[in-house]
This record gives sequence, C-alpha cells and structure tokens, in this order.
Amino acid sequence: MTTPARVPRWFTKAAWYLALIGLSIPFVFPFLWMVSSSFKNSTEMFAFPPTLIPETLRWRNFVQVFEYQPFAQQYFNSVYIAALVTIATILVSSMAGYAFARIRFRFSTLIFFLMLTALMMPIEVTIIPNFFFMRLLGLVNTHVPLIVLPVFGSSGVVATFLMRQYFLSLPTELEEAAMIDGMGRFGIFFKIALPLARPALGSVGILTFLYSWNSFLEPLVFVNDLNLFTLPLALNTFTDSYGLPLWHLQLAATTLSVIPILVVYVLAQRQVVESFAMSGMKG
Repeated sequence: MTTPARVPRWFTKAAWYLALIGLSIPFVFPFLWMVSSSFKNSTEMFAFPPTLIPETLRWRNFVQVFEYQPFAQQYFNSVYIAALVTIATILVSSMAGYAFARIRFRFSTLIFFLMLTALMMPIEVTIIPNFFFMRLLGLVNTHVPLIVLPVFGSSGVVATFLMRQYFLSLPTELEEAAMIDGMGRFGIFFKIALPLARPALGSVGILTFLYSWNSFLEPLVFVNDLNLFTLPLALNTFTDSYGLPLWHLQLAATTLSVIPILVVYVLAQRQVVESFAMSGMKG
C-alpha cells in the first residue's frame, strides 16, 4: 500500500494566505472604495459602471474640506479630547483594577459587580440624566462632558474590568518580595505591577481612543457650537443648501479622520494582541 504524498509546507501556507486574503476582501473593499471616492467628483462617484480608480485625482476635495467649515479646529477637538480621555482612563482604570485585584477590602466583590451593572445600561438611558446634571453645573456646550463622562462611564468600566483581569493573572510572588523589602503599596503598583501591565495598558488605550474618537451621541447632545464639534458631528454637516450630502467632501473628510485611528492601531497592536493572549478570565 502506497503512502499518500505529503503536501509541501509552502503550499499549505500559501493556501492559508489566499484564504485569509479572500476573507479580508469584504472588510477592506469599503475602505478602498472610500479612499478612491474621496478623489472623485459627484458625477464620477455615481457613474455606471463604477470605477475603483479615479480618472483624475481631485486633491482639491481635501482643500475644500477645510474651506467649507472649521474642519481643522474640529479635527483638533477630536484629537485632544480622545487623548485626554485615553490618558485619564488608563490612569483611573489601572488604579481601580489593581485595587480590585490585589487589595482586599469590605464589600469589594459587591462593589465590583455593581460597577459592572453599568455595562447593562445603554448610553441612551443615562444620557438625559447626565445632560441635566451637566446643565446644572453650567458645562453644556463645552468639552468637559465629553472628557469626564467616558472616563467614569461604560468605557471606564470596561477598562477597569480588563485591568483587573490582567492584574489577577500576574504572579503575587513579585509583590510579596517587594513588601518584604519594605516597598509600600503605591511603590509596588508604579514600579512592579504597572510596568508588567504594558500589554493591558495598550489594549485599554486603543479601545478607549477608538471609543472617544468615534463617539457621536455625546457630542450631539452636549455641543451645539460648530467650532466645538468633533469629527463625527462635523462629517454630518457637509451638505449643500438643500440639506443634501456633498458626498465627495464627506468621503474626503472621512478619509482624513481615519488617519489617527490607523496610526494608533499600528503603534499599539502588539500590546493589544499580547493583552488578549495573556490575560485570562481569572476571578
């Protein structure tokens, strides 16, 4: 009886790559279509049969985006709000996650599960009470609600949960040795636990940045000044005098708005993969 011929390793690897490329097409094609259409005019965009490569690259579309409205200011608003939310969330969630994972205090488990109940309530349920609260403080039509609410809202809860799970997966022997050497709890956190949690911090950072960058409902409710708009709101305002979308400008603006997301993901993707690979669901 003859043994079947062994499939070459390169053939198997090539088959896997081809399969992955085929599966990625439905996800990559809309992005390519958006970038391609951002260089077209409205007539070419809706031409039939459609074309993926523009006949002429209309760089003027990207210039008009900044001339049509204060897009540069709106772009800066999104950048600095997302940056502040990310930094504050990392700081708060890392300390809270470490406390829930390592410090035993009364009702800690109950408080943690009560905190998780915030994930069960959609933002549409809490947005009205938050609006009246911020109006009472005189913070409506400012960026303060867009910075504070995500840190202590559902986004912050998810970040705290991820950090707690990661700290639980770290060995306690390192902290016990540090305590024997006379190091306090804050020293252990900043010098031992936090440096070891870089993968989790990267994961929390990119998820928080994406949440803040793509947030639409909160800016829609709390902000009504065009100069205070963030990008999700600004993209909806590229319309003509009849209220019809200017698709070539919208897609050009959307293409520009994707750049920071790609940069953040490229810089932090390794930490994200390591976080999900190493942090278990230890209770």
